Amino acid sequence: MNSEIVIQATRLLKQILSIPSLSREETQVCSFLQEWFREKGFQVFRKHNNIWVKSFREENLPTILMNSHMDTVKPSSDWTLDPFLPEIQGSKIYGLGSNDAGGSVVSMIFSFLQLHELQERDYNLILVLSSEEEVSGVKGISSVIEDLGTFDLAIIGEPTGMKMAVSERGLIVLDCTAYGKAGHAAHKNGENAIMKAMADIALLDSMKFEKVSEFLGEVGICVTQIEAGTQHNVIPDLCKFVVDVRTNEHYSNEEVLKIISTQLKSEVQARSMRLASSSLPLTHPLVVKALSMGLETFGSKTLSDQAVIPGPSVKIGPGVSERSHQADEYILMEEIEQGIELYTKLLTGFKL
Repeated sequence: MNSEIVIQATRLLKQILSIPSLSREETQVCSFLQEWFREKGFQVFRKHNNIWVKSFREENLPTILMNSHMDTVKPSSDWTLDPFLPEIQGSKIYGLGSNDAGGSVVSMIFSFLQLHELQERDYNLILVLSSEEEVSGVKGISSVIEDLGTFDLAIIGEPTGMKMAVSERGLIVLDCTAYGKAGHAAHKNGENAIMKAMADIALLDSMKFEKVSEFLGEVGICVTQIEAGTQHNVIPDLCKFVVDVRTNEHYSNEEVLKIISTQLKSEVQARSMRLASSSLPLTHPLVVKALSMGLETFGSKTLSDQAVIPGPSVKIGPGVSERSHQADEYILMEEIEQGIELYTKLLTGFKL
């Protein structure tokens, strides 16, 4: 690859990392990238803190969406470097969001620029840089889907070690409430809501869903919070617990909620049904192209914007998931170079 492209990508990454862009606080970095594309001659569309640019050949051609996110989590207290002062040490670029997902952002940008110049291309292209991914916010990518028009395939940029996630788990968070009857603990003259909740929790712990995914495995159920009681001598009439449910592609979120709700005696309320599981068959042209390039495929247990994007999609990008959200986060310069090459090669000569 042209070393000048890598230098430019690294320079842009450092500029992005120097602008704090915590979730729901992406205005400044969004405006910076909006102006950056305008200076390149692109018409830039914006809604909330999401921007997108288009490279269209003909309206009747299939459209491919490229997407990664600009926002970051809050830095932890154990950073030894300034999280907002990007620093290069050897081949490592340190900075909050460098791995998740700054490397994917700049790799997609410079791949998009190369694909934009590609004369023989049988698809249209949209690049979306979105916000609020880390909090699954409603003003992120999901808020602009209708504005983008129809697209036939989405490629989500996340740190996957250059492996292609052909499926991703969905998420349902359940707020459950077991009801009892208050009474004096010495007389046991009430109905203990904790005991009722424990029975449902034991049921959840042993619950098995019949359909197992090749890449994602079983539907995962984990009770993560419990709250009950007001004082030691009062039998609690209320016990609340939270359940984290990770779905696979064989069940819709609605099906999973119905199965769980009908088996528990506790009241069950889902916080959201929008974070669905996804899967792309190995026979899809993009997966076939990836396999021909020697790329590995896998199922992702971590959530991303892929969960709210309709239609066929994959997740792939430079960096590794284990570095995300950690102190002294970094990405390697060679990973950025590989990311640009990866996206460009995947979509060069590609046909849907």
